[in-house]
Amino acid sequence: MYFRPLIKTYSRNSRVVFIHTQKVEEKGEAAAEGVLSTFVLVRLLVRSVCAKQNRTKPHESLVNTNPTKTQNNSVDTSGVHPESSQKTDISRDIKCTMAPESRFDCARDRLLSQGECEQRGCCYVPLPKSAGLPWCFYPSLYPGYKMGPFSPTTRGRAANLTRATPSYLPRDISTLHLEIIEETAGCLHLTVSIQDYRYEVKLPAGVPQNKADPTQDVLYTTEYQSDPFGFIVRRKSNGRVIMNTTVAPLLFADQYLQLSTSLASSLVSGLGEHYTSLLLDLNWTSVTLWNRDMAPHADANLYGSHPFYIVQEEDGLAHGVFLLNSNAIEVMLQPTPALTLVAIGGILDLYVFLGPDPESVIRQYLQVIGYPMMPPYWSLGFHLCRWGYTTTNTTRHVAQRMHNSKFPMDVQWNDLDYAAKRRVFTFDPWRFGDLPEMVEEFHERGMKYILILDPGISSTSPPGTYPPFDDGLKRDVFIKNATGHILIGEVWPGSTAFPDFTNPETRHWWEDCITDFHSKVPVDGLWIDMNEPASFVQGSVEGCPDSDLENPPYTPTGVVGGQLNSGTLCMSAQQKLSTHYNLHNMYGLTEAYATHSALRKVRGKRPFVLSRSSYPGIGRFSGVWTGDVRSDWEQLRYSIPAVLQFSLFGVPLVGADICGFGGNTTEELCVRWMQLGAFYPFMRNHNDKPNAPQEPYVFGQKAQAAMRSVLNLRYSLLPFLYTLFHHVHATADTVARPLFVEFPTDPNSQTIDRQFLWGSSLLISPVLEQGAVELAAYLPPGTWYSLHNVSRTDVLKLKHLISSFSRVFFDLPFLVKEPALTTIASRRNPFFLTVALSAGGWARGDLFWDDGDSLDTFEMGNYCYVIFIAGQVGKRQVIFALGKLTRLYNDDILQISVFVPKNQTVLSAGLCVCPLPQVLTVTSLALPMTKVFTVQWAL
Repeated sequence: MYFRPLIKTYSRNSRVVFIHTQKVEEKGEAAAEGVLSTFVLVRLLVRSVCAKQNRTKPHESLVNTNPTKTQNNSVDTSGVHPESSQKTDISRDIKCTMAPESRFDCARDRLLSQGECEQRGCCYVPLPKSAGLPWCFYPSLYPGYKMGPFSPTTRGRAANLTRATPSYLPRDISTLHLEIIEETAGCLHLTVSIQDYRYEVKLPAGVPQNKADPTQDVLYTTEYQSDPFGFIVRRKSNGRVIMNTTVAPLLFADQYLQLSTSLASSLVSGLGEHYTSLLLDLNWTSVTLWNRDMAPHADANLYGSHPFYIVQEEDGLAHGVFLLNSNAIEVMLQPTPALTLVAIGGILDLYVFLGPDPESVIRQYLQVIGYPMMPPYWSLGFHLCRWGYTTTNTTRHVAQRMHNSKFPMDVQWNDLDYAAKRRVFTFDPWRFGDLPEMVEEFHERGMKYILILDPGISSTSPPGTYPPFDDGLKRDVFIKNATGHILIGEVWPGSTAFPDFTNPETRHWWEDCITDFHSKVPVDGLWIDMNEPASFVQGSVEGCPDSDLENPPYTPTGVVGGQLNSGTLCMSAQQKLSTHYNLHNMYGLTEAYATHSALRKVRGKRPFVLSRSSYPGIGRFSGVWTGDVRSDWEQLRYSIPAVLQFSLFGVPLVGADICGFGGNTTEELCVRWMQLGAFYPFMRNHNDKPNAPQEPYVFGQKAQAAMRSVLNLRYSLLPFLYTLFHHVHATADTVARPLFVEFPTDPNSQTIDRQFLWGSSLLISPVLEQGAVELAAYLPPGTWYSLHNVSRTDVLKLKHLISSFSRVFFDLPFLVKEPALTTIASRRNPFFLTVALSAGGWARGDLFWDDGDSLDTFEMGNYCYVIFIAGQVGKRQVIFALGKLTRLYNDDILQISVFVPKNQTVLSAGLCVCPLPQVLTVTSLALPMTKVFTVQWAL
């Protein structure tokens, strides 16, 4: 009975809202404005003088809270620094009087007594009954850096920041360098660094550089407070404060960088990877960004680090902020609303994206970190894996049972069972001796094969018996410890060395290892696991030195284990670019880059890489899965915001382990997870060794029927999904899309993370509760169709709840394929063009189509791209197909089905196919709308 739940309604005028939306109160922005009120009068007095003095641009201004110290400034006001408070009328009580939610913690680095707090010049006001509120907090206008005049640079403008007296932090840096770069009209770039060398993140090359168009008006204005330094970014169209860093002091020491800002609203998403809802909790919480091998659960740092957040404003507007920093980061969130960024190394390299809508914010972010790769078509099919397929015969048997049970499946996987003594780049001669033959058998059946590849290289084999380690020693590719010797950790094969992927020679060695292994076992993709990097000993088998890198003055409070080297390598470990202290969070990214490049060269086809660890930019090279999720209903629910977060981070090829990886699943849970997982962009069932089997064929017949149905639906929708990936690759759209991205002006969509979209056209509303036989789904404004009600063919029958959405000129029609057991077989089947008309009688959709596996088809022009437009011409409903048809694949044919709102009558239909540069026009085509007809053409 749990296989056929009910949607309450599809009506535009009667829709069920099942969520409680979070009301955006105006007091948040008012509070932000109030923070500035202490120097509004001063700003008005000095604006014209400062503008002339520093040559500010029309969208910039300078705020000076101590103008008596500014050269050639005739305005005389008294200073407001705490150290000169005896010379002013402002008492400590007044400076410490503020709303509790507006306090910014002055004791973030350690617990302080009242005396220690006041010694820092901070306020101490206990609130024993208020959890999370800081007792020790900064007074208004706490002393900090003073900004000097701007001067031009090759990229923008720069100024020095200096402080007369050190802060309370060890190894405080007294002189900083501020640079302001207008990257584009919607992207402001600010860096705070030092003049001497200091580690800065350099993402892998190949991202096109976007430069500002001088003819285009920027979307922001900036203001600078000179003493103490802070900056304010406003949205130019309405004056809304996007960032205001004057709310708390800037701190910059060797191993502690701190920047606070107000927020435009409490609707904040991002700052992953964390086990959380899509919207972050701002009630005195914190998140830690430090890559760790850690099964998803609350309040823990997980596998990836993405210091990017997006804020939903009013009226559908949005903005985002990206801190390009790879050190350990902690972000404190408070209900002001505001946040504080703390990084324990590097520089402050900030990008502010003005949107103005959520989709534009994501696109601007991806213009910085790089657009995602185009996955091979087959990788969008169903994948099956388990740690525990202990032989080739077991693996064959699993694939054969899937085939016999008529479950579509494209890719069979093996976990580390295949490897001899768990050493990568080997296969066990007894249990997997015929692995090459098995892979060829899969290929003959139209399937693909992927296996796991951990970065740790066994270091205990006798010399001359394990080439990956022997050759790696000769080529000096491994990470070193502080004394210059190879750092040895412990992973699955025992003692292991770790490749340094920031070293170009390591990437060449890695390619050689993959080439040699591929010549024996022609794998179609690689699964790079344990790449945080994970180690079963703390630091190394010999421990780590006692140093500030291993025990920094401040360690983010959320780091599991309490130390940075817990579950990973020593922070003092040496890599080509810097220490592991600086590079740890980028290890997975650098391995993905090397693996993607190697597969591209070895196979000569589109690479498939799946990584567990992640960092901004990894979507260019790899997909990601969400790690070792448990088999329970809570983890099923939280998999949706996890997938949606990665969509915001520019990693569209993402999914969770269907039915769960840890613990035993149940039949009901596994069915529901398959029904949801069929709409993950990446769909894989993966299971741990000690658990009960969870392959689809092990369950009862009703459960199998439900799973088979939703798998068939996914395979029929693959042309539509593939087209979405094209748009991600070419124009930085999203595949799995939060509702607030598509409906930014709809207040009800702001907080929803139990439903999501594929692109703009399909709304997925899964069953997420045990025992549910009915589902209430929210339908945003528009004309909605239930996909399982519009079809007259078995192809589009649906046992799961999903709605298709049509708006005037957008989203639909979309193309589907009749499903088959593999994508190779399904690509030979006809297309079905499903047209769901809006209330106005119009619809629009598109198709991107190529051979699905070749390199750079879009860049080289080897593809078809067709736009379908359905509209009313007189009394006839006409479908136009406009686009680029360079070739057709596998004698593709097109079958058209048109579905209209119940209150409309369509007398006849016409089809015009207009490929460019060729033109094919079909005229006088009048067919009854109650039948399906076929149009076939060839070039």
